[in-house]
Amino acid sequence: MSKENLLKKLNDKKNVYGTIVCIGDTAVTEALSLSGLDVLWVDCEHTLISGTTLQNTLIAAKAGGTPAWVRVAWNDPVLAKPVLDMGADGIIFPYIRSAEDAKKAVAACEYPPKGVRGYGPMRANLYGQIPQMEFVTQTYRECLRVLQIEHIDAVNDLENIVKVDGVDAFIFGPNDLSGSVGMIGQVKAKEMIEIYKRAAKVLRESGKPFGVATFYDEEWLKMWADLGATIFFVGSDYNFVYSGARDMLANFGKIFK
Repeated sequence: MSKENLLKKLNDKKNVYGTIVCIGDTAVTEALSLSGLDVLWVDCEHTLISGTTLQNTLIAAKAGGTPAWVRVAWNDPVLAKPVLDMGADGIIFPYIRSAEDAKKAVAACEYPPKGVRGYGPMRANLYGQIPQMEFVTQTYRECLRVLQIEHIDAVNDLENIVKVDGVDAFIFGPNDLSGSVGMIGQVKAKEMIEIYKRAAKVLRESGKPFGVATFYDEEWLKMWADLGATIFFVGSDYNFVYSGARDMLANFGKIFK
């Protein structure tokens, strides 16, 4: 799955499937990138992945041919800058709560006068192979900007958030969204379903692709698809390691009686 094919899928509203990289081991990331997934989400918010480990993780994903989006730890241009310059295929900003937050995220990705990004792309411009003016006027925009909807404030201001120019996609975070209304962990509660429906309606009308980062559950994922979601980040690298070992051990009991 190339970056170009991923973009075509997003534009055509075709389903995009991914998982989350948390371990930060290059071999594990490369193995995932060879699995046929459309995109990998490298998480720098809830893990210790950063710096050289992050850059090597991006290189491993590229080795397998799978685009990698990086979630930064916070909506902060200082945190976004090295991720952009490392050549991530997309950047995910967590915990967006307002249109002003969305504008701040976009500004972190734009060069002046539209934004506040400093120039120093390194890997992002193929170590200098892409001419500077070509990069700052065209190529830099190949890194997609993705905002997370994971607070009720974002839902309440979503009509304004979707009007912010320069945002490419949205991802729901049901756990934190449920926590923001005092129902953490109750992601399937009736009250939460109504919140998802209200927000999804706004996103559908905006025409921007949106999706969810969640766990594997067929009925749950079908519900999101029915709401119009087309981006599905399910599970993580450590989930696959754990569940694979657990399932094998369970099967031993059937074999060796």
